[in-house]
Amino acid sequence: MNLKHSLFDKSKSLFRVAHDESLASEKLAERLLTELAPLSPHRSIVFVCIGTDRSTGDSLGPLIGTKLQEQPFSPFHVYGTLAKPIHALNLDEMLEHIQKLHVKPFIIGIDACLGRSKNIGTVTLGIGPVKPGAGVNKNLSPVGDIHIAGIVNVSGLMEFFVLQNTRLHLVMSMADMITDGITLAGKEIQRIRKPTLLKVPPTLKET
Repeated sequence: MNLKHSLFDKSKSLFRVAHDESLASEKLAERLLTELAPLSPHRSIVFVCIGTDRSTGDSLGPLIGTKLQEQPFSPFHVYGTLAKPIHALNLDEMLEHIQKLHVKPFIIGIDACLGRSKNIGTVTLGIGPVKPGAGVNKNLSPVGDIHIAGIVNVSGLMEFFVLQNTRLHLVMSMADMITDGITLAGKEIQRIRKPTLLKVPPTLKET
């Protein structure tokens, strides 16, 4: 995908797209690039995919993380997979690890969330961190300079039960759409960064 640089003008409004909307992945990629393209090519871009495979609705994050790690080439660093999920018990430890491993990382938090019934299946991208556990009344550390969230079910009473009884087909479809959007954005970031990175002295490259 060859996106014009006019698409990189920043918009601070919350981006929304239905996961089954026409060209949904391309639209997500364009919006994501408005935040990623202006970054220094020497700054790490890190995706933190939050959730657990023990709950269908809460598996959106680690599903995306797993799919992203399966990509053969990517300019992104990915944490949180089905094999190694990031959840309430290890979130702070993983965030500390990421900050030590990467110099001034630009972090994108990814998580499932609950919302109105009419918005189920909607994917949002917003400025600022995602707040893991908010839908189930947990007070966890916020994650990300920006965030991507997928509304997997309706909010209200018995949130744990609602998450556990979310349709796997919906979660898988949303994970595929979000992964495709991130992958498209990654290809464009590679194209933008490659000429600059070739000129970087070895001592300045990330290790």
